[in-house]
Formats: sequence, C-alpha cells, structure tokens
Amino acid sequence: MSLSLFNLAGRRALITGGTQGIGAALARGLGLAGASLVINARNQDKLDGFVDELKQEGLNATGALFDITDPEAVQQAVEEIEETGGPIDILVNNAGVIRRAPAEDLTEADWHTVIHTNLSAPFVVSKYVGRRMIARQRGKIINICSLMSELGRDSVSAYAAAKGGLKMLTRSLATEWAIHNIQVNGIGPGYIATPINTAYREPGNPLNDYILSRTPAGRWGTPEDLVGAAVFLASSASDFVNGQILYVDGGLLSTFGKPHS
Repeated sequence: MSLSLFNLAGRRALITGGTQGIGAALARGLGLAGASLVINARNQDKLDGFVDELKQEGLNATGALFDITDPEAVQQAVEEIEETGGPIDILVNNAGVIRRAPAEDLTEADWHTVIHTNLSAPFVVSKYVGRRMIARQRGKIINICSLMSELGRDSVSAYAAAKGGLKMLTRSLATEWAIHNIQVNGIGPGYIATPINTAYREPGNPLNDYILSRTPAGRWGTPEDLVGAAVFLASSASDFVNGQILYVDGGLLSTFGKPHS
C-alpha cells in the first residue's frame, strides 16, 4: 500500500471549534498531511492568533468566523468559504460544550445549549456542506464523538445524550450519502489531556486516579493521539470505511478494568 493514500494535498478541510485543544491538534495534523485549512471559531482574536500561528508553521490556513448554532450563519459561511477558496472536501465537526450537573438539577436552558451545540449544529453544518459534496460526488465528514457515545456517566446527561445522538447521526448520514461517494465517520476520544482539565489531572485527584486505573494504557491521551485517526478518515485510505466510530481511548472501552501488572 502506498503512503500516498494518506496524502491530503489538494484537499480543503473545515474544522469547527478549531482554535484550541482537540480541534487545534486535528487542524494542525490535517495541515501537515497536506490539506489547506479553514478554521472556524466564534472569537475573532483567538481565530486570528491561531491562523497566524499555523501560517508561521508553513501551513495554508484561513479563518471563518461564524456561530455553528445559527443555521443562517452556517449556510452563508459555507457559501462564502466555497466561493472564495474552493470546495470543502473534508468537514470536521469538532465544536462542542458540556454542562455538568445532576440530572435533577440540570436546567432546561443548559440541556438545550448542549444538545443544540453538540448534536443539532453538526447536523446543520453537515447538511449545508453535504449538499455541495453530493453535487461533487465526493467528500469526507468526521464527527468528534465521545466515550459518552457508548457509556453513561453521572452529571453529564445532556452531553451523553448529545454524543450518543451524534453517533447515530453519523451512521444515518453514512447510510444516506454513501451512494454519493461521501464517507461519514466519527472519532471517539478517550480522556484527553487539555487545558480545561488540568486540575483533574493532578496526582491524588480521585478522577485522575480513576482514569489511570481504568485505562489499560495507564495514561491520559493527548490531542496529538487523535491526529492519525483524523488523517486516516480524511484520506483515500478510508474510502470504503463508512458509518464507523473509531475510539481512540487507550483501550478503555475494551476492558472491564485495567489489568494488574
């Protein structure tokens, strides 16, 4: 098999929520594989700063400031992106939010925010990008799912519901659009070390100890651990892979518990 199967040169990728954490790592990884990048965010300063950073690294990157929860803004942004720079060959639905509270205390407003951002928005962005992919008879869509697409957990009922729904949206879109040579797959990150969970990763923190004991690899993942899966799913190497969720979790879902050494 030729490594050219993984080459993304000549392809254009839109990454939502792409200025930090997992989104930023995936954007950089796709860029290093040859893709030109369109980075989406809602904060202009963060967007400009990250795009400049990518350009300084020699990558081809532009920014797209729009709110993925606003369907009209999404439709307009997709039109502008394609008219000014060319087709979106790869879509990574990465942007997401979480609200933690016991189910009995979770507000309806927080429930709707999480469902809207993590499930409805990926549908809307996929819809408007997908229409153009259908017309071209080619495309790759990657949804960033979660361990919560498979497992429940206390205090994240809305997030788990949204990510479980995103798994099934992935399979449904794959079913509908495979005939158009569009592959729709997902990546399910395990527990990934990012700035937002720094406090949880302190030695002695009960959550940190539990994750290390529960994960056969014995460590938190890094955003860079997800890049290989993203490049694979964005490339010609995955042309007959559709409707799958690739879990990058250090083995967590495969086992009842970390084996003793």
